[in-house]
Formats: sequence, C-alpha cells, structure tokens
Amino acid sequence: MTHQNFQSLVDAEWLAAHLEDENLKVIDATYHLPISERDAIEEFEYRRIPGAVHFDVDAVCDRSTDLPHMLPTPEVFAETIGQMGISNDDDVLIYDCSGGFLAAARVWWMFRIFGHDANKLKVLDGGLPQWGKKKKPLENGPADAPAPATYEASFNPALVRTVDQMLANIDSGEEQVLDARNIGRFTGADFEPRPTKHRGHIPGSVNLPFIDLMIPREDFRYRPLEEIGDVFREAGVDLDKPLVAICGSGLTACVISFAAHLLGRDDVPVYDGSWAEWGNAEGLPLEM
Repeated sequence: MTHQNFQSLVDAEWLAAHLEDENLKVIDATYHLPISERDAIEEFEYRRIPGAVHFDVDAVCDRSTDLPHMLPTPEVFAETIGQMGISNDDDVLIYDCSGGFLAAARVWWMFRIFGHDANKLKVLDGGLPQWGKKKKPLENGPADAPAPATYEASFNPALVRTVDQMLANIDSGEEQVLDARNIGRFTGADFEPRPTKHRGHIPGSVNLPFIDLMIPREDFRYRPLEEIGDVFREAGVDLDKPLVAICGSGLTACVISFAAHLLGRDDVPVYDGSWAEWGNAEGLPLEM
C-alpha cells in the first residue's frame, strides 16, 4: 500500500475531481520564514487554488508571547475558522507553496488540536507546485470573502507538549523525542534560522529530519508508507512506543506527527515551543 491510498493525503487529481464538492473547503496555508523576504498574502492573491482561503499561522496564534506562532485559544481559532466559512461538518483540505512541509502539516495539526474530525482533514501532497505542474486551474486577484459559518472548537491537550512536560520526560523517558531539524542544527554545528542563545538538542532526543520523510525532487511529496516506516525505524524509533515531535518553531515537527498519522499513529504530539523556547531558556539541559 502506498500513501496515496490513505485518505488524509490526497493528490492533485483527487482534489481536481472534488474541488466543487459543497462540503470541501480549501485552505492555502502558505508561510515563509521571515528571512525569506517573501509575502504569503501577496502570493496568495497572485496564484491560488480556486475557492481557497488563506490561513496565516503567524496571525492565528497566541499574541501574548514572543515565541513564534504558538497555539491560539480555542475561542480565537473558532472565530477565525468560522470567518473562513468553515464549519465542523466540513471536509478541509490544506496545502501550501512548499509542497506541504512549512505550514500545511501545522494547520492540519491545529485543526486536530481543536477537535476537528481527523477523517475530515486532508493535506495536498506536493502542494501548490504539484497542482501547477498538473496544469490544474488557478485563480488570482483579491479573494471573495466567504459567507461566515459557525465553528466550535475544543482543546485536546494530548496532542501538544509544554516545556515542563518535555523537561519531565528527560527523566522519565516515557516518550521518544523526535527532532525534525537537520543534523547541523541538531548537533549545534549550525545556527538556527531564528537565532537562539543556545544550540544543540534536548538530551536523549533522536534526529529525524523531516526532509527524510519526503521526496524533495518531487516538490516534497511524502514518501510511500513503507518508506516512511523505514525512515522512522532507521532513526532508531520504536513505532509501538510513545512519540513526541520537536523542531525549530513547531512547524516541521508537525510533518513528523502527520507522517506518523499516515502510519496509523493518531497520538503523536508536538512540542509547541520547540527549540525557539528551549534554546532561549536558561538552565535547561541540552546536548551538542
């Protein structure tokens, strides 16, 4: 079985066939790192999948902290999603311009955190690049405001971890900590895109670069299920035991959570603060 047969990951052909479905809502989650000097909103107005609405992870977040795009409250999420014309009963497809690794998986995870039925959530494999290469329709210009809907959000704490939980896990070892950053950042040899006071990784964590779960030359499409399982196992991960994912700021860690979901693991949380929090804190243990 390949990942194309798994309902949470769909390709451009599937979306083209279902784009007019009344209950399917499409989200453009395109996000760019601050250092890229690219404007996601501008690009959304220039080129998007017809009918899509834009979701900005830096806007739908906790504004009370300096940490990047931390989870908002359920109330803020519900208000935002309702204004996007999305209800709890809708199927939601999420894509981004990176192929899926920068924010599509993050928005998928946020919907799950706030109680959306996982069977109603889908990620577009290869994102906007694959959609364009398949010569599927695009639209541009200012997007029409959708008719508001009612959305109710709850909060599932089982899918997110805090700094205190991560610290306690160092001693307990109950959860295998999977770090989605590249090897240079994991070892501390390289600086973070968002510079932190400290470099390295959480003691006892395992390096599982998110890029290993994808096929870069194919617009970062996900690998087939068998290969995804092999990537986990070759990193020394026991897929039958508890997992938690971390990255630089809580984005690409969601790729690990989503990939595990494709394998049938619906219980892989993300450390929301990730290295942006851990690497700037004083007194927390780390390894280089």
